[in-house]
Amino acid sequence: MKISSDIIKVYKDVHVWIGIVCGLMLFIAFYAGAITMFEKPLERWATPPSALAPPPPLSEADALVAALLARHPEAAARYSIIVTPTPDRPARVIWAERGKGPRQLLEYGASFAADGSLQTGKLRKAKVAELVDRMHQMVGLPLPDAIALNIMGAVALAYAVALLSGLIVLLPTLTKDMFALRIGKNIKRMWLDAHNALGLFSLPFHLVIALTSVGFALHTPFYATQEKLLYGGEINWGEHAPPPTGKAPLPAPQLLARVQAQLPGFEVYSFVFQRNREGQLEASITGLDVRHGTRARTYMQTHLDPYSGTVDTHDLPGGMNGWDEAVNAFFALHFGSFGGNAVRWLYVLMGGAGALLFYTGNVLWIESRRRKRRGTETVVQKRSAWVLGCLTVGIALGSVAGISATLAATKWLPGRVGDIGLWHEAIYYAVFFAAVAWAFRRGAARGAVELLWLSALFTALIPLSSLAGAFGVGGAWSHPGSWPVDLTAVLAVPVFMLIARRTRRRMQRGHEDSIWSQAGAAAEPVA
Repeated sequence: MKISSDIIKVYKDVHVWIGIVCGLMLFIAFYAGAITMFEKPLERWATPPSALAPPPPLSEADALVAALLARHPEAAARYSIIVTPTPDRPARVIWAERGKGPRQLLEYGASFAADGSLQTGKLRKAKVAELVDRMHQMVGLPLPDAIALNIMGAVALAYAVALLSGLIVLLPTLTKDMFALRIGKNIKRMWLDAHNALGLFSLPFHLVIALTSVGFALHTPFYATQEKLLYGGEINWGEHAPPPTGKAPLPAPQLLARVQAQLPGFEVYSFVFQRNREGQLEASITGLDVRHGTRARTYMQTHLDPYSGTVDTHDLPGGMNGWDEAVNAFFALHFGSFGGNAVRWLYVLMGGAGALLFYTGNVLWIESRRRKRRGTETVVQKRSAWVLGCLTVGIALGSVAGISATLAATKWLPGRVGDIGLWHEAIYYAVFFAAVAWAFRRGAARGAVELLWLSALFTALIPLSSLAGAFGVGGAWSHPGSWPVDLTAVLAVPVFMLIARRTRRRMQRGHEDSIWSQAGAAAEPVA
C-alpha cells in the first residue's frame, strides 16, 4: 500500500509524541489494570480475619436485622444481608456509615455471640485492592479525583489517536513486517519489531480500552448532555423499579428461593435494603451470572420487591432494552467481565503486553536518536535521551515495585496503624518516587537492573508474608483459600529475575554508545 512520505511523517510524529507524553502513565494504568482483573480474590486475600462471631444461618438473618435496628436505628438507612459470607464480607448483616474523609466509608458487621446477644464491630476491609484500582483509573497520578479523571480522559483520547496513527505508519510495510522479529545486533530494529508486533496484534483490544476509558473518565459531562437532549432535563434511573406491594417483607430464605426460581443460573451475593421517603422498604439484589457480561467488574445489581420477591430484570443482561444492552457491553468489554476466568487471564496477558508496548515505545525513541560511535571517538548522548531513559525505568519499575511493596505490607498493617488506606498509599508513593530518584542517580542501565531486583524482592515478600501469617509469626495472618494470590506472586518472581539478568547482560555486552550500556551510562549527557 502506497502512502505519501509526507503523510507518513506527520502521522509518525503524532504517534511518537503522544507516546512520549502519555506512555508512562499508560504503563501504570495497564499494569495496575491487569492486577485488578482479580480484584475480588485480592480483596479476600488482603482482608484480615473478623473479630465477630461466625455468621448465623441465613434463616436467622431477619432476627439479626431486628436486633441490629433496635440498637442501631441509623443502620435502617441502608443495610445488606449477605447470602454467602466471604473473608472480605465476613458478617451476615453489614451496614455502612460515612467517615471523616470525602471517600471514607466505614463498614460494620453484626452477628450473634455465643450467648445469643447482639455483637457488632467495625469490619477491616482491605484497602490495597482499592488502591491498585485507583492507580489504574487515575493513571498513577497523586491528584484529586476530579483532576486526575480529566487528565486520564485526555490521555485515553490521545492514546486512541496514537493507535490509529501508528497503524497508518505501519501500513506501507505491513505485509513485510507483520511477523518479523529480528533479534540481533541491530537493537533499534529489534525493539521496532517487538513494538509493532505488540501493537498490531492487540490493536482491537487497545481500541476498546482506549474508547471505553474516554467514556469512563468523561461520563459526567456525557450524562449531563444526555439529560438535556434525551431525557428532558432529568434521567430517571429507577423507572423500572417495581413498587412495594405489601406490609411485611419476606424472610431472607424465602426471598432467596424466589429469586433463584426467577433467575436460574444467577448466583445471589446479597440483598440490599433501604427505606424510601414514604417509609416503605426498598430492596435490590447483587450477584453474578457468568453467562453474561456485566457493567460492574465483579457483580450485577437490580431491583427487588422485598414484599413479593419479584425481580426487576430490566437492569440484568438479557432483560435490557437495546440501548442498555449496548452500554452494558461497553462496560463488559473494558472490564473483561464475561467468559469467566479464562477471559480474565486473557485480559491479564493483554494488559501486561500493553504495558510492554509503552515501555518498548520509549526504548525505541531513545535508540532511534542514539549518537553512534565512529571508530574510537567518545560519544556522549543527548540529555533528552538520558532523561527519558531514567524516567522510563524509574516510573515503570517504580510502579511495579511500589504495588508489590504495598501488597506485601497488607499482612502486617491491620492492628498496627489507624488509617490503613493512607498507609498503603504512602508505601506505594514512597517506593515509587524513591525508584524514580534512584534511576536518575544510577542512570537508566544500572537503575533498571537494580530496580528489577528490588521488584523481585518485594514480590517475593508477598507469599512470604502469607507464610508468616500461616504460622502466626509477628502477628501476621493468612486465609486458608488465599493461595492463588501467593502462587501468582511466586511465579512472577523468577520473571523479574530473568529480566534483570538479561538487562544486566545488555548493559555489559550491548552497544557502548547506548545509555543502556555500562559505558554509555557512565558518560555525562549533554544538553
